[in-house]
Amino acid sequence: MNKTLSALGLTAAMALSLTACGGSAAQPSASAPADTSAPAATNSGAVSGGAGEDGVFTVGMECAYAPYNWLQMDDSNGAVPLADGSGYANGYDVMIAKKIAEANGWELQIVSSAWDSLTPAVQAGTMDANIAGQSMTAERMQEVDMAGPYYYATIVCVTTKESPYATASSIQDLAGGKCTAQSGTIWYDSCLPQIPDADVLAPADTAPAMLMQLETGTVDYVCTDMPTAMGAVAKNDDLVILNFSGTDGDFQFASEEERAENVNIGIAVKKGNTELKDAIDSVLSTMSEDDFNALMDEAIQIQPEV
Repeated sequence: MNKTLSALGLTAAMALSLTACGGSAAQPSASAPADTSAPAATNSGAVSGGAGEDGVFTVGMECAYAPYNWLQMDDSNGAVPLADGSGYANGYDVMIAKKIAEANGWELQIVSSAWDSLTPAVQAGTMDANIAGQSMTAERMQEVDMAGPYYYATIVCVTTKESPYATASSIQDLAGGKCTAQSGTIWYDSCLPQIPDADVLAPADTAPAMLMQLETGTVDYVCTDMPTAMGAVAKNDDLVILNFSGTDGDFQFASEEERAENVNIGIAVKKGNTELKDAIDSVLSTMSEDDFNALMDEAIQIQPEV
């Protein structure tokens, strides 16, 4: 669906009376996190078109990347039906998408897509946006524009409690281990190569496939972000998170700016689509980092067992 946006800034202003924050989170608030119940599906009618001529906000995600997003077979816990009727999408990304759609009076449509197909779909205009746990890297932002951040994700490793690496206090302590991460991520491309003498296996196609290699003993540890790690540990108490952040033994980047772009998670829109980006940012600007964390905790609690 090729989306032609019109007067989105007016829509956001009428819906929320907000100003865009340029992509940074607001200061922490003492108020409780915003309600995550399902939004109304009807267009407010304030402007013609909404997220497109039909007022539909079409969002791509893997639906295989808990706790960011996953597929389930019913509408429990506020899940949203997939556009192709194959099931329901839920997770942190769905919760965020619902807030954006509700604030702007758009109907939300979720499309399940392979990770490598997400960016091309936004570039082609078949998706309005990807809300899919994507880092705001310089490389990715050459291909798409990104609203946000809508989450701040620490980089960690995950191993088993019985592993000789379970007591590691730095990436140096992981030397020589077999490891992997998800394909097309900074964890695989930038982080694992920093571990001395690491035996880096081929990347996993999905986060569940990555974790399966760890659980079956194919690898000694994996590299991922904190929400993915927390979700895995919540389902399998034999796993343990290795968090080196804030220490000299952490993964290194050329600058704090480069580190930020690799841990800040954003929402991809088509290059030059400033109206949609601003409309999304105007909603995210009402949420603090504490709000993001509380919503992620909720997603972890309701994620499916398998």
